Amino acid sequence: MLQTFCIAARRCVASSILLAYAASSLPALAQQDEERPNYVPTEQEEQLPAELRRQAVFFRTTETPGTIIVHTQERFLYLVQGNNRAIRYGIGVGREGFQWAGLKRIDRKAEWPDWTPPPEMIQRQPYLPRWMAGGPGNPMGARALYISGTVYRIHGTNQPTTIGSAVSSGCFRLSNPELIDLYERVPVGTKVVVRQAAVL
Repeated sequence: MLQTFCIAARRCVASSILLAYAASSLPALAQQDEERPNYVPTEQEEQLPAELRRQAVFFRTTETPGTIIVHTQERFLYLVQGNNRAIRYGIGVGREGFQWAGLKRIDRKAEWPDWTPPPEMIQRQPYLPRWMAGGPGNPMGARALYISGTVYRIHGTNQPTTIGSAVSSGCFRLSNPELIDLYERVPVGTKVVVRQAAVL
C-alpha cells in the first residue's frame, strides 16, 4: 500500500508541475496574438532566429529587379535582385481570415509612422488606443511602406518575436532593423506581388 501511495503522490506532483508550466506559458502565448502599445523590445529580442534573418537566396522569377514578392504561407518577403537572386526577409503575416493576395504598388513611405488600429482590432482588443503617435513603443515600428489601394502596410514592429507567425490584421511586419534595411532599398512606386504560396 505504501508503494502505491508513493507512486500516486509522484504522479500528482508531476501533474502539478506540468499544469503550473502550462499556466505560466499562457500569458506569453496570448501576447503573441495581441498588440502591445508602448512596449519597447530589447536588443536581444530584435535578434531573429537564423532562418528568419535577412539573407541573399536563389530565387527564380520573371519579375523585374526591385519587385517585392510576398509568400504568405512561407512567411517570407523577397526583394528581387535579378539573375535568379533575391534578398529574403522573415515576416509576420495576417491571421486566418485576414490573409490576401494581389498585385499592388508602394504609394507612400513613412518613418516612425503613427498608428490607428482598424475596427476589427479594436473589437478584439477594446482597450487599445484609437490613435498613437509614432515612436519606439508603437506597434507600427520604425518604418512603414504603404500598399496602394488597401489599408495594409509593410511595417516594423515592437514585437519582433511575432516574426514568422500569422498574427496581424492583414499587414506584413518585419523586425525594425530588417524593415529599415528594406525601406532604404525600396522607392515609392515599387511593385508588390502578394501570393498565398510560392509558384513552382
